[in-house]
Amino acid sequence: MKRAYFNTMKLALPAISENERMARSLVCAMVSTLNPTVAELGDIRCALSEAVTNAIVHGYGSPQSVDGCLVYIAVTLYADRTLKITVRDHGCGIPDVAAAREPLFTTDDTGDRSGMGFSVMEAFCDRVEVSSRVGARTKVTLYKALS
Repeated sequence: MKRAYFNTMKLALPAISENERMARSLVCAMVSTLNPTVAELGDIRCALSEAVTNAIVHGYGSPQSVDGCLVYIAVTLYADRTLKITVRDHGCGIPDVAAAREPLFTTDDTGDRSGMGFSVMEAFCDRVEVSSRVGARTKVTLYKALS
């Protein structure tokens, strides 16, 4: 059964770190039409920040030196007050999604990354789905039911 949606939005933003804030602002402005609690809005901001940052940093590597790379965000607000956010890139992909979802797993050898991105997303969302194809793309879908 297909759920009726209340509203939907699609974004394509250049894969630069400044656009993580832009994504949060735009998505939260849309979600605010459903009158979420302050805590729910904070959860969404945090989970979305992780998803977008992961797409920029891990999907594309060095975003400031990669022209034409985009992060795609689709948001659907359903009539039952469920929120679905999909963040995808056309970057390098994740070789082992199950391993990447483990807390503290990181391929970063600089010590700058903690390996907690998916754990943070899962802590603030009701469900997180991840699919990836090496050399092609990664898609992260976040689900959150609003009170």
